[in-house]
Amino acid sequence: MLIDTHCHLDFPTFDGWRDQVIERARRAGVGAIVVPGVSARYWARVLELCGSATDAVHLYPALGMHPYFMQEHRSEHLSLLKRQVEKYRERLVAIGEIGLDFQLEHYDETAQTELLVEQLKIAKAAELPVLLHVRKAHDQVLKQLRRLNLPRGGIVHAFSGSEQQAQEYVKLGFKLGFGGAVTYERATKLRRFAQQFPLGWIVLETDAPDMPLSGWRDQPNEPFRVAEVAQTLTDLRQIELNDLIAQTADNACALLSLTCCKSSR
Repeated sequence: MLIDTHCHLDFPTFDGWRDQVIERARRAGVGAIVVPGVSARYWARVLELCGSATDAVHLYPALGMHPYFMQEHRSEHLSLLKRQVEKYRERLVAIGEIGLDFQLEHYDETAQTELLVEQLKIAKAAELPVLLHVRKAHDQVLKQLRRLNLPRGGIVHAFSGSEQQAQEYVKLGFKLGFGGAVTYERATKLRRFAQQFPLGWIVLETDAPDMPLSGWRDQPNEPFRVAEVAQTLTDLRQIELNDLIAQTADNACALLSLTCCKSSR
């Protein structure tokens, strides 16, 4: 089955038509979707959505504080995150979406790094993987990952680093998320990586409703389009589609301990 390892299905963009979005994903062969939380005010919504999932498409929650929403985050939210992780440990598949974004205007490197480190510590204590958002900061994130030595690694969402940085992430137990960006012909470096990286390094994602695919730029992204991401990777690698779907699903299942993977075997 196809697995979308990064989809903000809880976002208000999908209000009023979320059921149709999930049904389209099911018809496209998507069996599981990971829904990352981005700030404390969204965590309850993420948990409620994933708790109401049907058997057709399994929805898995992750909770975290995204660097894009730094103005929303408060120190007490870290304590709340710890409590939420303790309460919902058996349901959560990761801590995320967390990370560093040094492409933002007027970013505060110190504040972002402190928040990231505290969330990495929570992930380490809970033995959960992490879903990383990284822009213009791969070396800084790698430095913290080496220092903290997470037991479960995680996923580098929308990977955009160098080949050497990719190798360093993989050494630390991470997979690399490939999504809509790889469908653009102008993304020559990323498409080269999609051809060259071992398939065991790769997981699929959409980041819906964001990061639209080529040909869909004027519409909200949807999880069913992870099938198009898979097809693009298949074309670039010149392998069988079923082989790519099976391997990327195995990668996600092993990393995130998804229960649907056990039931599908």
